Amino acid sequence: MNGMPIWYELMTPDVDAAKAFYGAVVGWTFTPFAVPGEGMEYTIVEVDGQGVAGMMPRPAEAPIPAGWYAYFHVEDLDAKAGEVTAAGGKVHMPASDIPNVGRIALVEDAQGVAFYLMRPSPPPGIEGVENTAFSETLPGRVAWNELVTTDSKAALGFYGDLLGWTSTEAMPMGPMGDYSFVDCGITRLGAMMDQASPDQPKRWGFYFSIPDVDAAATQVAELGGTVLMGPMEVPGGQRIVVATDPQGCPVGFVSGERP
Repeated sequence: MNGMPIWYELMTPDVDAAKAFYGAVVGWTFTPFAVPGEGMEYTIVEVDGQGVAGMMPRPAEAPIPAGWYAYFHVEDLDAKAGEVTAAGGKVHMPASDIPNVGRIALVEDAQGVAFYLMRPSPPPGIEGVENTAFSETLPGRVAWNELVTTDSKAALGFYGDLLGWTSTEAMPMGPMGDYSFVDCGITRLGAMMDQASPDQPKRWGFYFSIPDVDAAATQVAELGGTVLMGPMEVPGGQRIVVATDPQGCPVGFVSGERP
């Protein structure tokens, strides 16, 4: 479906260390993948044999910092990349094809937050593309997407026009403004919010579903990561923890059923 997150990718300075960390905290397994024609090391992150994300070394010339990034599904990628620039964003990596994977472009929204656009191409013999990367209920997947930005109202307009997202509900957070929930069709993807202070990084953040964030917080510290917030309960009863992995890449974890 247009606008849905269909892949997540960690660009990291140390893939092996990242695999050890996330394998322990989330329970992922990993399979090497040869990107056709790229000569690049790539790792598929799996849960029960299903690919849910990827990892790759951060190239020295990369225009974006190390961290987690989302790929959003679009049907006409070239047209959408044009819409990004017309709306005040940037195209960091022009549209390019990866055989049996899809057509992708690395872009930046009007507030300077990077993400990917993708038109997936299923391998020969496979009809359609099953999205296993985002799930409100399945373990080991991203269960919540959160944008922290300089202007969440402008961002809602940008992503609404580009990806067809809507926002019909918000949670007031006092002086911090609204926590605006975002939907793609009938699916709640996450939310957007303004920076709490100019020092707070503007970025897309992702919460991976795990059984117990309290236990994970202890693991994060033991494995060389840093807990930034939590563990704590959020409205609705779920528990979250926000951390950085040992390479300094921000990541969130969530446990419990979404209300």
